[in-house]
Amino acid sequence: MRLVWQLLAVAAVWVLGNLAMAAVTDDPWLALAAGLVTALVAVLVYGWVVRRTEHREPVEVSVQGAGAGVGGGTLLGVALFGAVIASIAVFGDYTIHGLGTPASAVGLLGIMAGAAVTEELVFRGVLFRNVERWTGTWIALVLTGALFGLIHLLNPNATLWGAVAIAVSAGGMLTAAFVATRTLWLPIGLHFGWNVAASAIFSTEVSGSNTPQGLLDATMSGPALVTGGDFGPEGSVVAIVLGVVATGVFMWLAHRRGHVVPVRRSDRVDVGAALVG
Repeated sequence: MRLVWQLLAVAAVWVLGNLAMAAVTDDPWLALAAGLVTALVAVLVYGWVVRRTEHREPVEVSVQGAGAGVGGGTLLGVALFGAVIASIAVFGDYTIHGLGTPASAVGLLGIMAGAAVTEELVFRGVLFRNVERWTGTWIALVLTGALFGLIHLLNPNATLWGAVAIAVSAGGMLTAAFVATRTLWLPIGLHFGWNVAASAIFSTEVSGSNTPQGLLDATMSGPALVTGGDFGPEGSVVAIVLGVVATGVFMWLAHRRGHVVPVRRSDRVDVGAALVG
């Protein structure tokens, strides 16, 4: 039952946090505060429910190394998305017209912080960790990555191609970042940096979610394979290629560090029994 309790606890914060942030989107400072509070509460709830259900310290969200993990991940996320935008601009499909809405960018920082933390806790902290115990690392990466893509079909401008792109690139990359470090701080920072660059800095659509304008007044036009269309740059071929490369690098590091859990062959576990355990 531990998976059920963990999922219910963290998902509750995710849903309530989203409702709170949606209620204050017109006030950037309240949106910033709501996002940061959601992120903090989500980590505390995750730590509490892991202690209660697994009877251990949640080392994956230990304070030690949090700053370096989130900071380094944020810089990497911004750099990777910046590379996507630079590639689109080379084709002439991304144009900056001037300064956008700095106040809106402030609110987006909070919204993306809340989203990054809650989604990583749900998908990597709860789902991937538990599924990995039953299937091994690679199968769990594929299954939870696919689910991560499917959940984005709920966004207003979602497309099937966009969901597949998210599953292949972001789902793989963020999970691999967790496997390589066995902490949630790097994937949280990577997720946050990517989304902040997409929304607050470059003012592009984030996963088809009707994202407000950020720091830059910019437009995109051109083939959907290059720009991602209404779904945003995450649906571009460039984003998929970069995500796959990053996934490969992280999994190579994970293998070198002995962090990859093999498929269980001689000790197969029925999923129903595993849920009870």
